[in-house]
Amino acid sequence: MQSEAILNGKSLISSGISSKWSLFNKPLVHFFLIAVVGFLVYSNTFHVPFHFDDAPNIVENYKLRDLSNSWPPSGSRWFGFLTFALNYYFGGLNVTGYHIVNLIIHIINAILIYLLVTLTLRTPYFSPPFNSPLAKGGYRGVALFSALLFVAHPIQTQAVTYIVQRFTSLATMFYLLSLIMYIKWRESRGQRAEGKEQKIENRKLHATRYTLYAVSLVSAILAMKTKEIAFTLPVIITLYEFMFFEGNIKKRILYLIPILLTMLIIPLSFIGIDKPIGDAIGELREAAQETEEIPRWSYLLTQFRVIVTYIRLLVLPINQNLDYNYPIYHPFFNPEVFLSLLFLLLIFAFSIYLLYAKRYTLSASRFLSFGIFWFFITLSVESSIIPIRDVINEHRLYLPSLGIIIIFVLTTFYVLRLVIRAPLRSLTITCLLLTTIIIALSMAAYQRNAVWQDEMSLWEDVVRKSPQKAKGHYNLGIAYYNKGLTDMAIEHYQIALRLKPDYAEAHYNLGVTYGRIGLLDKAIKEYQTALRLNPGHKLSENSLNRILQTQKSK
Repeated sequence: MQSEAILNGKSLISSGISSKWSLFNKPLVHFFLIAVVGFLVYSNTFHVPFHFDDAPNIVENYKLRDLSNSWPPSGSRWFGFLTFALNYYFGGLNVTGYHIVNLIIHIINAILIYLLVTLTLRTPYFSPPFNSPLAKGGYRGVALFSALLFVAHPIQTQAVTYIVQRFTSLATMFYLLSLIMYIKWRESRGQRAEGKEQKIENRKLHATRYTLYAVSLVSAILAMKTKEIAFTLPVIITLYEFMFFEGNIKKRILYLIPILLTMLIIPLSFIGIDKPIGDAIGELREAAQETEEIPRWSYLLTQFRVIVTYIRLLVLPINQNLDYNYPIYHPFFNPEVFLSLLFLLLIFAFSIYLLYAKRYTLSASRFLSFGIFWFFITLSVESSIIPIRDVINEHRLYLPSLGIIIIFVLTTFYVLRLVIRAPLRSLTITCLLLTTIIIALSMAAYQRNAVWQDEMSLWEDVVRKSPQKAKGHYNLGIAYYNKGLTDMAIEHYQIALRLKPDYAEAHYNLGVTYGRIGLLDKAIKEYQTALRLNPGHKLSENSLNRILQTQKSK
């Protein structure tokens, strides 16, 4: 049946083309290609300075100055901070070392995606008797283009170029590694040698299986101790188990119990294990709400719109922004909220349909369904009812983007095979189309990275795209002040204060700028305003006292 094949009765790699270009079908060559594309896309980032949240987390974090502070393990993001401490130990605050580590992690993640796609298309679900062409070796083409799209997509720049977002990319690395090791372990359970002469091999296989499971469990723990997005990992592994593997359900649940128990790590990291249950619940509730300015219900409604924006950014990555000026939505029946929810429900319903679609209808339907589930589940920690001060951030797409990328690559191969009946021609056009898209995305990512070259270019970009948001003008004012452009700094501090009159930090910095150019009366007024808005602002208090003492001594 023609619709049975995504590409054709011949696989992507085992076709006539593959024998002619066998060198280019080898995984090691693919890994090299992924690494080269990643290096080229991020080759202009090795001297990008520390930005924004890098300061409190790295530059001003004196705990990183001594490796002994990283042991024993403590804190919800212990392993991520450990890597920053190692960076400081070997290179101090030289940004090149931090960027090299971030890029290596990003390339490893792309390679892990390659392995994940490869292993998935070799699971029992894709095995005979349905005899899908993807089970014959053609999965490597899908795996390669999925990995290349991931490594080249400009939406990933915030998670890679922004140094502190190593938390996101590193957690993703352990997340993927844990899932892959679990798949390898489940795959190895089906391997049984026969005959007495195979006893030694059986023992080796048994040991290897335990090692794979142990690595999966340790990786899950490290992911949990890197960033909170790893909370969904046990859910994804459980979903994967029941979508792609078979066997006795009681045994399968038994396999999953240790993985599921790792979900306790993140809440225990916030509340500790030595507190009364009432105090623990209160602290957990407080930890699950970064800001009280946004009610949980309003945050959830806003996230329906945000998720649609995320999908748009993955499909058409234009107007990327470090600091979006995104409105908070309140009424459920707001047309934008309601239509967004309807759109998302249609996508989710389609994933259910694909899950139960017959294999002979479309052999890759279950993988497509898994991709949709992956996107929504991995987004759920930051796009649900847990209010976060910034309702949208591009680095939050780093892990979820994998689901959409797999859907896009599989669908491209399948649709072009239906439209173009000639197998080799459809394969060639598919590869050329995806290669063209990867080149375009690579160029866009390279250009996006250029915005990060210094704080002025970064915040000028933010102000241009979010002119009505005070934080962008405030940070641009700091950038201009650091460059000695005091007039422009004053202008943007004043804009920030027009947009947000109770912005104590902006009043303080405006006072500092006035003091620098000798306008002491204006500086005093700004410091006093900052202290009225924030009585505990020590910098304003110290600066004000210093000016007053100077005036008295004259």
